[in-house]
Order: sequence, then structure tokens, then C-alpha cells
Amino acid sequence: MTTYNFSAGPGVMPEEVITQIKQEFEKNEQTHMSIIEISHRSKQFQTIVTDAENKLRQLMHISDEYAVVFLQGGGSTQFEMIPLNFATNHHEIALLDSGNFAQKAAEAARELGNKVTTLNSTKNIHYQKLPLLPDDFDPMTYDYLHIVTNNTIEGVTSHQNNLPKTTGRLVADMSSNILAEPYNISDFDAIFAGGQKNLGPAGVTVAIIKKSWLAEQDVTGVGPMMRYQNHIDKQSMYNTSPVFAIYALNLVLDWVIQQGGVTEMYRRNLEKSKRLYAYLDQSEFYTAPVEASARSLTNIVFTTGDLEKDKVIAKQATEEGLFNLSGHRSVGGFRASLYNAQPMSAVDALIAFLQKVEQQA
Repeated sequence: MTTYNFSAGPGVMPEEVITQIKQEFEKNEQTHMSIIEISHRSKQFQTIVTDAENKLRQLMHISDEYAVVFLQGGGSTQFEMIPLNFATNHHEIALLDSGNFAQKAAEAARELGNKVTTLNSTKNIHYQKLPLLPDDFDPMTYDYLHIVTNNTIEGVTSHQNNLPKTTGRLVADMSSNILAEPYNISDFDAIFAGGQKNLGPAGVTVAIIKKSWLAEQDVTGVGPMMRYQNHIDKQSMYNTSPVFAIYALNLVLDWVIQQGGVTEMYRRNLEKSKRLYAYLDQSEFYTAPVEASARSLTNIVFTTGDLEKDKVIAKQATEEGLFNLSGHRSVGGFRASLYNAQPMSAVDALIAFLQKVEQQA
């Protein structure tokens, strides 16, 4: 039986990468050690880090105006690092509430003593649309504006063409659609992304930081591990790095380049998501509630309208080899994550299954 993993994270990885990891996991002939044994100070690992940074710069067109670092702690640690490093003037952050992870970022910043102003929220309509930037928004009042480009739980996305327009500083949590669609890096002052969706396994987080903005900050009183500049100065090796996760990320970046880069990933993701949305939109049994212009390419949410029925169907899907289709526990329903490594055959198998359930209903 062919099986498919629709998990929102850790998500599906390219089969070619998994095969390569298997082959290289045992002791290397030159180092006499496995990749999980090599020192983070070794020349071999330093080469991996440099290669990974260069490939990410190539894929995302990241200029030398930005630093790229590989960190630990996931996006949740970035919820604290960003305000510690950048909410240093007004100690006030503007935020567009587009879902659960925007709220978590706000909570973390408030715990650190910052004022967080929610400029707009679509919580009252279950985050089925993007919150828009108010016409009277004054960016000079805030240290920065925080957004989530893709909301993994709710399935709503700020694509490049519907990003908020601001003359102020813009920070983006890009955890679940980095490399899945193109963004103009110069529109942002800081970007971060957990690795466990489109970049590789859990354990590594990418941060892309505008150097000139960082140079303006006074981080007196911020612990050394929470200062971006320390990690930048040590080329992501300020402390013991997540060696295996960065090694695997480097292989995933190789795979993306070999496939044709972000342009090709975007083409495939559009095709996969359009096929699934087209079926859901014509169905009288399922509903995909997110407004069309803001629909995610990577996390497609839908429901029958009966959450208990959804649970039964998700269980049946698991039995047929379609794993991790249940929506997040906070919302229920279904969520099909179509990350870069998810093949079109997974979408076709899912649609065939959903059609069968609908016909039997």
C-alpha cells in the first residue's frame, strides 16, 4: 500500500534526501565518524553551514544586506528573540492577528514587557480572511509590524501580492511556506522559519536579519544566547549547533535547487493546491472556508461541517494510508499539508479517497 504523510510538521521530506541520509548516516571513510558524531567545530561541519547559507541565499535571492543564521529553539524562541533584539526603542509592537501563531508571538512579547497592539484581527470569523492593515496605521509609533505569512492551523496566507504595505519595519514568521512560494526579501527587515516543514527535520530554525537594522539596536541586558549578533559573528556556531538538522537542511536545499528552485516549487504547489481546492469547491459534502485570495498553498483546511464525522473520516483515511489529515486540535476538521516534497500523487490519492467517502455518505 502506498502511503502519504499530510502532517503539518514535522512534514514530509523528499524521498531522495531520506535515501541520501540513510547512505551517509554510517561512519564516513575520511572522518571515521557518523554525521551525528562530528564536532560542530570541525571543518566538515563548517563547510556544511557555509554551503547551506549560500544555497539559501541563492534560492531566496538574499543580498549581503542580510545576515543568515541557523539557530535552535524553533519559531517559539524567535517570538522572544525578535522583540529582545528589535523592540528596543518604543517597546511597542504592531501585529496583524491572522491566527494562533500570531497570538503566541504577541503573548511572548508581552511577557517580556512590551506593549503589543493588535491592529486588526479576523478571529471573529475564524480566521477565514486576512486581517488588513488600517488606513491610519502610523509605523513610526511602533518598533516593527509582526505578521505570519502562512498560518499553518487556519490555512490563510499573505502571499507576496497581498502583503501589508508599510514604510516601517516588517517582521515575518515564514515557518510554513518558506521556499514554497516567492517573496521579495527586501520587503522585510527580519524573517524566521522553523525547519520542520519545508526545510528539513525539526531542530533547526532559520533567521534572516537586516544587518543595518540590527546595528541600530541597544541590546544591553539581553542574554548572550538571545543576541542575533553573537550567532552572526560565529557563523551559526556560537554554541553547539544542531548538526544533524543543518546537515539535512543542506541536503533539502540541494534538492530544491535540483528541482528548479523556488520558481518550480511554486509552480508545483499552485498545481497541487488548485487541484485539491477545485475538488473541494465543487463538493456538496466538504467545505474549504478560507477566502480564495488568501488560501494557503501549503496547508489546505476543510471540513464536512460535522466535527465528529470529520474525526471518523480522518481515522478511515489513516487506515487507507493517508496519514495525519486531522485538523489542529484547536479547530478540528481536516488539514492537508502540501509542502514542497509532497508529490501530486498524494493529492490524487486524497481526492480519490474523499470522493469515495462522499459517494458513500
